[in-house]
Amino acid sequence: MSMETPPPAPPRHGEGSSPFPRREGGQGVRFLETRNAFGEALLELAAQDKDIVALTADLPGSTRLSWFKEKFPERFFDFGVAEANMMSAAAGLALSGKKPFVSTFAIFVEKAFEQIRQTIAYNNLPVKIVATHGGITVGEDGASHQTVEDIAVMRALPNMTVIVPADYYETKSAILAIASHPGPCYVRLARAAFPVVFDEEYSFELGRARVVRAGTDVTIFACGLMLFYSLRAAELLEREGISAQVVNVSTIKPLDPNVITYAKITGRAVSVEEHSVIGGLGGALAEALCEHAIPLVRVGIQDKFGQSGKPEQLLAHYGLTPEKIAEAARRVLARST
Repeated sequence: MSMETPPPAPPRHGEGSSPFPRREGGQGVRFLETRNAFGEALLELAAQDKDIVALTADLPGSTRLSWFKEKFPERFFDFGVAEANMMSAAAGLALSGKKPFVSTFAIFVEKAFEQIRQTIAYNNLPVKIVATHGGITVGEDGASHQTVEDIAVMRALPNMTVIVPADYYETKSAILAIASHPGPCYVRLARAAFPVVFDEEYSFELGRARVVRAGTDVTIFACGLMLFYSLRAAELLEREGISAQVVNVSTIKPLDPNVITYAKITGRAVSVEEHSVIGGLGGALAEALCEHAIPLVRVGIQDKFGQSGKPEQLLAHYGLTPEKIAEAARRVLARST
């Protein structure tokens, strides 16, 4: 039985519902769905390139591939609840000269790990895996559907590029950019609409971390939803006279070598992610910074599974809030090298 809900028609700029407050600190916040950005970008790409094909496993609506199916039915393939077969077929299509985009829930990507490893990553094929419903903001579906380890799993694979966009605009730009990348990619998206950080002029560059707020006392590295929350944390710290540099690390692998330069500017670092502190952004930064003796505090899920609850409640429960990020910055500032 399908687990998805009927999708909306393609919205303008991905407008969607969000479980998060629309107003914070007296200022309006715009929310857009990253999975909508994927659906819209793929339509643009497919209109220009007849070799682009789309694959899903019984979830065309939730992944927004139903839009692709409607416009390009001859290039759309639904494998039912057979994710392993879908990944193997994607590899075969890539070997035949096609450019496959594969999408399902992040948790179901893990069901096909062996096929991703053996048929896609091992052969360094240009299969783009776009996983929706990543992280604990899946909400009420609970631990069985909340991936807290997927970035670590995909990051461990040789040849695999791993991307976690911060918002709608970065997602759309990233999907357009990876279409020409010669190897496999894993892009982690969400179920809920995320706060908008960038605008229509934003241009994603694979492998590049970007400073989105300058600072001199501590560097906060973030990905996904946590970039927005890290910017809010920087505002809290500013009230205390602490200058926080905020860096968007949307490409987890390959990690931009410039993260070392950014960390050296302040000499203190914090990593923030909607993922386990093991093996994700925090793990990647720890590996990069350890040889330079730069203190790092990792904010993320502390080696636990998720649970059922509203997204904002879960984020608070697991310490993924601006207040907790600011607290981590104070802790690392109190350390000596």
